[in-house]
Amino acid sequence: MNGKKTNKLKDDNPQLWANYLGLGTQLAVTILAMVFLGIWLDGKFSTTPVLTLVFSFIGIFGGLYNFIKSTIKSDK
Repeated sequence: MNGKKTNKLKDDNPQLWANYLGLGTQLAVTILAMVFLGIWLDGKFSTTPVLTLVFSFIGIFGGLYNFIKSTIKSDK
């Protein structure tokens, strides 16, 4: 052993990190867009918490689905 660490990250590529940052940003934007859409629709139809909650969950599940699908695809 020469004292150097051999346990380096397998993917020490800035392009890969940029892709994952982009996925995180896309996840956050998707959720926020759906929350704001729900708030706007609640104001329009006077159904205050209902549509905000519905669209929030749609944004969370849709964003996570896309995030997981893209992550699995990029690992192959």
